[in-house]
Amino acid sequence: MRKIEFTPDQIKQLRAESIHHKHPIVRRRMLALLLKAQGDRHQAIAARLGISGTTLRAYFDLYLEGGLEALKILHYRGKVNMLAEYKAEIMAALEAKPPATYKEAQATIKAVTGLQRSLPQVREFLKKTSLNGAR
Repeated sequence: MRKIEFTPDQIKQLRAESIHHKHPIVRRRMLALLLKAQGDRHQAIAARLGISGTTLRAYFDLYLEGGLEALKILHYRGKVNMLAEYKAEIMAALEAKPPATYKEAQATIKAVTGLQRSLPQVREFLKKTSLNGAR
């Protein structure tokens, strides 16, 4: 069990950030440390937050290395959109033979790129590329 000491000001900030921070991951990190400050056991904290013990220890390590500000740093940058890489080819194929349905657009995208995407993904791609004539 890691020994971490908290000042009253830090506890106050943990309490506020665990409720009011804009990002849910940061709120969860702050709540984990708040529960630690209140003396909860690691296993109970992990169970309450639905995280593994490894993730909980990572939160504690972040805090020990950089304080409360380190808990606010998020390194996730999202997944690469594979359809965006083929946008020009997809657009050319869809403009040459406009699809009447999302299923037709889905089949065209698979034929052009080899990528199988769900209908919601195809619909979202068409919205972003302003080719939303399919149904």
